[in-house]
Amino acid sequence: MTTAHERQPRADARRNRERIVAAAREAFAESGPDASLNDIARRAGVGPGTLYRHFPARPALLTAVLKDRIDTLCGRADELLATDSPDDALAGWLHVLLTHARANQGLGGAAMLEELSRPDALGFDCHQRIQDTAERLLTRSQHAGTARPDLTATDLIQLVVGIALSTTHRTTDPSQPERLLALVLDAVVGRRT
Repeated sequence: MTTAHERQPRADARRNRERIVAAAREAFAESGPDASLNDIARRAGVGPGTLYRHFPARPALLTAVLKDRIDTLCGRADELLATDSPDDALAGWLHVLLTHARANQGLGGAAMLEELSRPDALGFDCHQRIQDTAERLLTRSQHAGTARPDLTATDLIQLVVGIALSTTHRTTDPSQPERLLALVLDAVVGRRT
């Protein structure tokens, strides 16, 4: 016999939750972590009560958005690994990682991101999940003999995050992040992408 805690949410409740997370993702990207929850509810086409039933406090909604972003980021790696050459998969994912890292600069301060990224908050360790994803992509290129054998996934992530941190709010040249990433890729696999 199924208890109330084990039942799956109704289809309309799942759709509402998905719409709220999508609206929050847009609102947080535009306005940062202090975006109006009433505006998010309006964008999602639900009332504030529906938003609060799903996400009783702002950190719960921020956590859902971060989890969604991590799922998307790591899911993209799986797609690239299935269809692209090792180097193209690695390069493609690093572009996605750069976009992800730049977008998350607006999600909140370091303390908030640290709190939200705790394994018990998300149901997984987001840093480890990103690390594992980068490791799979890099190892594939290294086994193909094209990526530097002395490079680690941690090195690669720190290079990309460094580009994101240094260009998100400090550059007037919108092409600079991609140019810097092209330099990194040239050093990693000896070619420009």
